[in-house]
Amino acid sequence: MRNKISRGTLIYFGGALLIFIVVQVLISMQVLNAFWNTIIRLGAVMAIVSLGLNLIYGYNGQFSLGQWGFYAIGAYAAADITYRWNIEKSGLGLSILLLVTLTSGIAILLLRRVLGKIRGLDALSAFTIYLVVVGVLGYLSFVVGQAISPAVTGLLNILGESVSMTVVFVLAILIAGVLAAEVSFLFGLPVLTLGSDYFGIATLGFTIIIKVLLDNSDTMFGLVEMKGARGMVGIPKLTSWFWVFIFLFLVVLVMRNLLHSSFGRAVVSVREDEIAAKAMGINIADYKILAFVLGSAFAGLAGGLYAHINGFLHPNSFNFIKSFDPMIIIVMGGLGSMTGTLAASFLWALILEGVLRLVLPQGFETWRYVVYPLLLLLLMLLRPSGMFGNFEVPFLRQVLPALPERLVGKRQVLVGADKQVQTTTGSAEDGGK
Repeated sequence: MRNKISRGTLIYFGGALLIFIVVQVLISMQVLNAFWNTIIRLGAVMAIVSLGLNLIYGYNGQFSLGQWGFYAIGAYAAADITYRWNIEKSGLGLSILLLVTLTSGIAILLLRRVLGKIRGLDALSAFTIYLVVVGVLGYLSFVVGQAISPAVTGLLNILGESVSMTVVFVLAILIAGVLAAEVSFLFGLPVLTLGSDYFGIATLGFTIIIKVLLDNSDTMFGLVEMKGARGMVGIPKLTSWFWVFIFLFLVVLVMRNLLHSSFGRAVVSVREDEIAAKAMGINIADYKILAFVLGSAFAGLAGGLYAHINGFLHPNSFNFIKSFDPMIIIVMGGLGSMTGTLAASFLWALILEGVLRLVLPQGFETWRYVVYPLLLLLLMLLRPSGMFGNFEVPFLRQVLPALPERLVGKRQVLVGADKQVQTTTGSAEDGGK
């Protein structure tokens, strides 16, 4: 028998398509001006990075403040690729970062399989092996990438200007996500062995380190196009409503299917009770690192999209104060609720960056950072579980699968036998009386 598409699925896909069309029409007709267009795209980008953090904290229970660091890595990595192609007409950034991410990813997968068979290998020793191998392969990829850069540039030129720019942009976003995932894997190996509070402090330190490195990217790493603390300019503004909607839709779909799988149930079990999960044979360390890597990959994707909204990046946009934004969003929407995260992300953009900026008198725009926390404080007092709590729309809500047909008959037999036993017991009791 063919599986029928559920009503909730049809409503979700239809509703998503309707939202996309309505917003696109409003943008095309200029009913939504450039300001509100930017606000909506920022809300979608914040939804992607917050969904990643919700996977790490809301579903897996790991308190992390490092999401903004991976967001920054994705932003600058994607921006460097598109900048070189847009300004210099060179595929150097694309060829180098593509090779680095491919070789590093393959090495991590192979090493994970090999080192997993070694008993008694501690996290720091494994981290050292990973770091040395990835470092060597990264250097070799850098050399080879420089050599094949002219060939990559020639290939892209064949596609034409508009098509090549789109291809470079999409690849840059995907590379940004993969690069953030690989960095998070290496960082998470030793750090995830810490307790939840200490892990949060370590991830906050990671965000601060990334910000300092970005401040000195032009002098320390020779990446003069990033301009260090002066800010990077010349980034093409390619993140349209279409692209940000497509990536958000895919992220929601991937995360929903993931959480409904056995992997998702294992991830949630680690949050609920690590000891009980371990007793059931679940590898706690593996599920922590996998949830952390996937959540960081979402942050990298979001960073790549953010870099191409305004065409300008500055390290101050990625300081540790801003790293609390996605944490506030997932708490406001409801930990463990994808629906709440999506709603809170757009409300964050519309209220903080939109309504309050326009409503407050001129010269008092910064007071929105006072009004917004007050609104959040009221929400936490009146509804501690967040706006949506554990509520999910039907498509995102996990539904237990139906019993196979071969088991339905057995269940009916068991139910019938149970009723017969209850009837017999009741008759015996009545007779005894």
